[in-house]
Amino acid sequence: MSEKTPDVVVAQRSELVTFLDGLSAEQWNTPSLCEGWRVREVVAHITMPYRYPASRFVLEMVKARGNFNRMSNRRALVDARELTETQLLDSLRENVAYPWKPPGGGFDGALSHDVIHGQDIRVALGDNYVVPEDRLSRVLDGLSPENAKYFGADLEGVRLRADDRDWEFGAGAEVHGAAQDLLMVLCGRILPPGHLFGDARMRFTAQAHSD
Repeated sequence: MSEKTPDVVVAQRSELVTFLDGLSAEQWNTPSLCEGWRVREVVAHITMPYRYPASRFVLEMVKARGNFNRMSNRRALVDARELTETQLLDSLRENVAYPWKPPGGGFDGALSHDVIHGQDIRVALGDNYVVPEDRLSRVLDGLSPENAKYFGADLEGVRLRADDRDWEFGAGAEVHGAAQDLLMVLCGRILPPGHLFGDARMRFTAQAHSD
């Protein structure tokens, strides 16, 4: 019998459903913080565990020669092209309580997955969503230097320091801001201007382009 999905995971997914339900077609096609993915590719990725039975997952991994990142990127691009916004949103809505857990990550890993990818979308669209404190604490407590390495974040010589809680990571030139924004830095994301502060902020801030 499957374990019951924790309420915090269900709540995180449900809030994202509500947010996505109000997006325009243009917003679905807006680049997210996840490099190479628009909002629709991120949602395709989030919902992949709900849409792919184990046999399909194994087949796709074989096609990708065992490289999960290669497989998930390829499937996000294809699924985002083949599925409509309504189909993607319905998949998320119908599976807010689906008991998926990333390998070795447990339900805290599932929560991290939903929080991080939700922020990929929300921050890119300029939404001022605040990750509830209890959820953010569980995500931050589960982070390690290995996570930063996995996400490809270059944090050499950088100290991340949260302005809104007692949390820091690394050592060196300081980057400070809201903990939920520093989480995205730790995950290798480049944020829009105005989110980060400190001497090393520009390493992780998108450059404005003039027309």
